[in-house]
Amino acid sequence: MMSLGRQWAITAGRATGAVLFPDACLACGRHVARHGTMCARCWPDIAFIEQPLCDVSGVPFAHDFGSRMVSADVLANPPVYDRARAACVHAGAARQLVTRLKYGDRTDLAPWMARFMARAGAELIGEADVIIPVPLHRGRMWRRRFNQAAELARALSATSDLPMAAGALTRQKRTRPQVGLTANQRQANVRGVFKVPPGQEIAVAGRRVLLVDDVLTTGATVDAAARALKKAGAMSVLVLTFSRVVGGRRNPGQSGP
Repeated sequence: MMSLGRQWAITAGRATGAVLFPDACLACGRHVARHGTMCARCWPDIAFIEQPLCDVSGVPFAHDFGSRMVSADVLANPPVYDRARAACVHAGAARQLVTRLKYGDRTDLAPWMARFMARAGAELIGEADVIIPVPLHRGRMWRRRFNQAAELARALSATSDLPMAAGALTRQKRTRPQVGLTANQRQANVRGVFKVPPGQEIAVAGRRVLLVDDVLTTGATVDAAARALKKAGAMSVLVLTFSRVVGGRRNPGQSGP
């Protein structure tokens, strides 16, 4: 059962959001009839990811190839993580939500976004032992004051009762922003930047980790994080994000077993 402290924190957060952002669309800010909802223009703009999809990367297929099928790109470029799921395609209103959470200090959006992540990743959550957010470098954390991935992970932990181990993975050096980089540049940018600190191996070793982030683009960041977690003994790394870019290195394509 959820602790009274967690219940109080969630209720207080919702109440604060209602005061600061009354009756405004979560994505665009237009007036809506009820707090905590989206307007009639933005809601249909979100492309939720449903079956059929790649069993490994979670990228949607244009056609149903049957259950447990994987994309040609995953067969050619197997990811380090074991499986990934995302709630929706990173475009339109979904992109606006991520931007508002990440750069607009809208941490009140995290519980709402996490609800759809929990639906998309129900199978992964059921298999996981611990939730770990993709960390920010301490310099970026100091400027932004919060880690959007940790906010999403905290909301998922509160509703699933999976423990969250925020300090079990750290970012060792400051990297260039991934936005605008090619797939190869993204891989090089995050190579070797993640580490499980001494003393934190107990949170990872032998456990099935649910790695949480806001967006999955080429998979370079979560691959680098998964590599560090597996080096520390993680049994498996399951990735859950709010949105994902459809296209690029993890394209849907001809499937195979």
